[in-house]
Amino acid sequence: MAGRAVWARRGARATYAPVQSVLLREAGDAVALARAYRETLGYEECYVADLDAILGGAPQQDLLGRVAQVGNRLLVDSGATSVEQARPALAAGAHRIVVGLETLASYAALAAIVQALGRDRVVFSLDLRDGQPVVLRGSPSRREPFALVQQAVLAGVAAVIVLDLARVGSGEGVDLALGAAIRRAHPNLELLVGGGITSPDDLVGAAGVGYDGALVASALHDGRLDAASVAAARRLGTRPGDHLSNSRYVAD
Repeated sequence: MAGRAVWARRGARATYAPVQSVLLREAGDAVALARAYRETLGYEECYVADLDAILGGAPQQDLLGRVAQVGNRLLVDSGATSVEQARPALAAGAHRIVVGLETLASYAALAAIVQALGRDRVVFSLDLRDGQPVVLRGSPSRREPFALVQQAVLAGVAAVIVLDLARVGSGEGVDLALGAAIRRAHPNLELLVGGGITSPDDLVGAAGVGYDGALVASALHDGRLDAASVAAARRLGTRPGDHLSNSRYVAD
């Protein structure tokens, strides 16, 4: 937001401030943070939300390009609701485009993006707040979360993030029941979760119901999770039926 990496808490974007992290010398340095994720923690995939663009402002193309130069694979949500809006982020270095429910006008638009960019380049974000879908005013997508995932799959997506904004930075854990229901219905869907991860136990629990990976930020910034604890969670999650052995943990 406004050229800085910010610490997201419960989706209250007006209160977001440059992130102060055990990984950073200078608060909010997005490029240094991406480099720390890669060089200090060993993570090579980052989720990037361009909040300026999501809120209707100009995309932060230059900053995104400098973050991409670090070498991480970037999952980028820049509020794209059309192919034309998605292409600049790809040109700046995004590996995959995240299409968020909160800015999506229609599932026809999502299908068009998938068709143009390819299924491997598009991720649908099921944006929730306290378990309720976050949608554009007047959007026809006012259905319960599971049904919205069904619509996204019909639109052609192969990957979904379950992202509850009210849980981000809360330490409250993730919605395991919703993840389990989605996994039962869509065994081949790539399924990520964001919001509320605080510990290796949270990661193991998420893997146990079928999540393939997690977006993690706050617990990395304050030191509750580090490379060793995530590696330990992977080892604990290799029981039959768990997904951790094949999962990726995506720094946020």
